[in-house]
Amino acid sequence: MAKTSDPKSRSRGKKVNVKTARGRKISSTRWLRRQLNDPYVAEARRLGYRTRAAFKLIEIDEKYHLFKGAGIIVDLGAAPGGWCQVLRQIAPGARIIAVDLQKMEPIAGVDFIAGDLLDDQVRKTILEKCAGGADAVISDMASAATGHRATDHIRTMALAEAGLDFAIEVLKPGGLFLTKVLRGGSEGELLDAMKQNFDKVRHIKPPSSRSDSRELFVLATGYRGK
Repeated sequence: MAKTSDPKSRSRGKKVNVKTARGRKISSTRWLRRQLNDPYVAEARRLGYRTRAAFKLIEIDEKYHLFKGAGIIVDLGAAPGGWCQVLRQIAPGARIIAVDLQKMEPIAGVDFIAGDLLDDQVRKTILEKCAGGADAVISDMASAATGHRATDHIRTMALAEAGLDFAIEVLKPGGLFLTKVLRGGSEGELLDAMKQNFDKVRHIKPPSSRSDSRELFVLATGYRGK
C-alpha cells in the first residue's frame, strides 16, 4: 500500500465556524466544529474510509510494518469498520475476524461477529474461527464516554486488559497485540503483563491522534507463547 499524503497539507482553507443552535449543547457545537475543521475527517470521506481512525492504523503500520505475512488478524471493537478497510488493503491475504457489540455494515473479506468479547459463547466462536492461532490482535475498543474523566479512564483500561487476556489466549508465538489506552496513571499492571508475555512493548501516538486527546496506543510484539 502506498504511503498516504498528509491530510493536514490538504487543509489550507478558511476554518468553518458553527454557531450554537437552539437546543444544541455547547459540547455538541464544539464537537461539530472540530469535525468540520478536521482534515482527517475530510480525507477519510474523500478516500471512502468509514472513520478517521483508519489513519491511526495506517500511520502505525507505515512505521512498524505489522501485518506482513499475517494469516489471521482479529480486530476488536471493529465497528464501524475503518480498521478493517485498512487491513483489507495492507494485508490482502489475511483472514480478518472483526468483533464488536455494535452492528457493522459488511466488508468483503471480513468475517464479522456481533457480540461482547467477555461473553463466553462469543469468545468460543472467535476462538473456533482462529483455529491454529492468530498472528495479530488489534483493539480500538472504547466504552461510551460518560464525561467523567476517571470513570472513562477505568472503563477504557478494563477493555484493554480484556483484549490482552484474549490475545494471550489466541496468539501464535511471535504474534502481536495493539491496543488503545488512555493516559491516567493506571497503566502499570497492563504494561507489566505485556512485558511478561511479549519481547517488546512500545507506546505510540500516531499523528492523526488528536494532540489534546489522552489517547495512546501500546504495541506489544514477539508473543512468547503460553
